Amino acid sequence: MSVPIPPYPMLLTPVLVPKVWGGRSLASLGKALPAATLIGESWELSDLDESIAGAASRSVVANGPLAGKTVRDACQAWGKALLGEARTAVGGGFPLLTKFLDAREHLSVQVHPSPAYASAHPESHLKTESWTVVAAEARTELFIGIKPGTSRDDLARCIAEGTVPDAMVRLPAVVGETHLLPSGTCHALGAGIVVAEIQTPSDTTFRVYDWTREYNRAKRELHIDQALECIDFDARPTPVRLDDGAKQGRVVTTDMFTVDELRLSCEELPIAGSAANRPIVITVLATMGGSVRDDLTGTEVEFRAGSTVLVPASIADRCVIASGPGTRLLRTTVL
Repeated sequence: MSVPIPPYPMLLTPVLVPKVWGGRSLASLGKALPAATLIGESWELSDLDESIAGAASRSVVANGPLAGKTVRDACQAWGKALLGEARTAVGGGFPLLTKFLDAREHLSVQVHPSPAYASAHPESHLKTESWTVVAAEARTELFIGIKPGTSRDDLARCIAEGTVPDAMVRLPAVVGETHLLPSGTCHALGAGIVVAEIQTPSDTTFRVYDWTREYNRAKRELHIDQALECIDFDARPTPVRLDDGAKQGRVVTTDMFTVDELRLSCEELPIAGSAANRPIVITVLATMGGSVRDDLTGTEVEFRAGSTVLVPASIADRCVIASGPGTRLLRTTVL
């Protein structure tokens, strides 16, 4: 009879995804990029039965007794000890997907299913996401929401004419700002930007514009009817940024997850914050070194910029972050 493995903080192995719009900037976050390949996404925590590529995508644990096993394996082995009061995703998977994105070129203008559309189409799933700007070149932009006064017919005409960007709200990309994009928000990440993306675990995407003329890209399918049915024409989220000098603060609040930004330097801080019996995901944006430590067992996992650590719900209240100089990270609590 095998001895059960007790829960512990898990360091996750990223999955690097080539994209035509990707670049090489994720190397600055410690990603070992393959030579001569444009990498657009680093999937940090994923547990999807099926991704946009048509195959399952499940993160692999990099440390401890479960090294080489997937997050789904951990969910099955630990159950409530990992998930606590968090609700599983459709299909029983872990209810969060996190990534780093490197946009060398503009991403497609797209929307994810609205609640009404997802309710009527069971094969489609909600995707609420947040972007935290990690790096941005000068004069770079985010496209988030449709300009006030634009009707569905107006946007349909822009799609037919290939002028969709003219109908979008454009915001400057500011390092340190976080943008919440509820499902139904029309959006695109602009060129020259690296973001940390926290989202619900869905890959359902409807494109309305793909920058084929601007970048001489091969044409891909657009999903015009679905997108027009899903777009919330009143969605205009406001960016959130911690006050200067603040050490921590809530930057995202949704029904599925919350995100706090922490700025630490050579200090220790309890991981759980005010959360109780919820899994915690640590996304490290910058650091000179640090770790997540279970104070009961002494188990410790070191992290660096670009690391992602999953802390099971049953041990979150006894784990601490031990930070080196200049540590900046996101603490996502799964609800």
